[in-house]
Amino acid sequence: MAEMALWEAARRAHDEELGRDPMVIVMGEDVGVMGGTYKATQGLYDKYGAERVIDTPISENGFTGLGIGASFVGVRPIIEIMSVNFAWLALDQIANSAAKVRYMSGGQLTAPVVIRSPGGAAHQLGAQHSARMEKVFMGLAGLRVVAVSNPRQAYGLIKSAVRCEDPVFIGEHEYMYNLRGEVPDEEHFMPLEGSEVAREGRDVTLFGYNISVHWCLQAAEMLAEEHGIEAEVVDLYALSPLDRKGIAASVSKTHHAVIVEEAEAPVGVGAEVQAIINEECFYELDAPPARVSALDVPIPYARSLERRALPTSGDVAGAVLKMLGKARAEAS
Repeated sequence: MAEMALWEAARRAHDEELGRDPMVIVMGEDVGVMGGTYKATQGLYDKYGAERVIDTPISENGFTGLGIGASFVGVRPIIEIMSVNFAWLALDQIANSAAKVRYMSGGQLTAPVVIRSPGGAAHQLGAQHSARMEKVFMGLAGLRVVAVSNPRQAYGLIKSAVRCEDPVFIGEHEYMYNLRGEVPDEEHFMPLEGSEVAREGRDVTLFGYNISVHWCLQAAEMLAEEHGIEAEVVDLYALSPLDRKGIAASVSKTHHAVIVEEAEAPVGVGAEVQAIINEECFYELDAPPARVSALDVPIPYARSLERRALPTSGDVAGAVLKMLGKARAEAS
């Protein structure tokens, strides 16, 4: 195992797939000469050349459509959209071309394209640069959606996505590119469906994805040290499709669930997870599931207001204490 930053793990995956298959290309703003805004393609322009590591104009709709079209004829593009907020400009290409072509062509065409993009609030980037779009992409039939929470996942999910015949959106986070973690020395693939138990527990399940996994882990340590509550943390790295069996298995074990996301709650990941809990293991619950999320407002620019709008590990711990206190009071 080697310890590396998340951006280094992503770069290693790009390098290996470019070296393995001459039909793999990388496209995006500043991915070539500059090595990527977040260094995920550093050095690859010099190694593979301008025809395979392609600096694009500032036109997300244009270069995303170009990459998707190329995928119809055997090219396997990895498209980096500098910020997921700019993916709105490419949504027609993603929703109406990439996600639907296999179905509309009766399987004659596929779109094996990977779209990587960071989302979420970083540091005073304002409302137009702080959004999350996983819940938008989850609603697109035909598109796989995953979200990375550590370097091992970044490496394994990129490699699996490149070799998948379906279009795959990979959600990242600007705050997490320097996050360090262990990555296997040997070639490693992450399944594009499933979830991971990041921490074992018996009293409550904390569901998170991407950066909210870390809030869940921090809350779990706080709950254990201060209250003797052992929380299980489940990393929902595959968001579409969600791991129904994994969700139900953990809730059936702990009988309590808190779903944590950085995005606003309405029509969100938490709502979908809660629906799955109701459908798969409702009678295992000892209390109604709870959601912890951002406030339902555009993320403010002012630092004090930005902090107020976003959830914290303390909010997660508070939701657990409220839930278990209520459940225990009713049981006594």
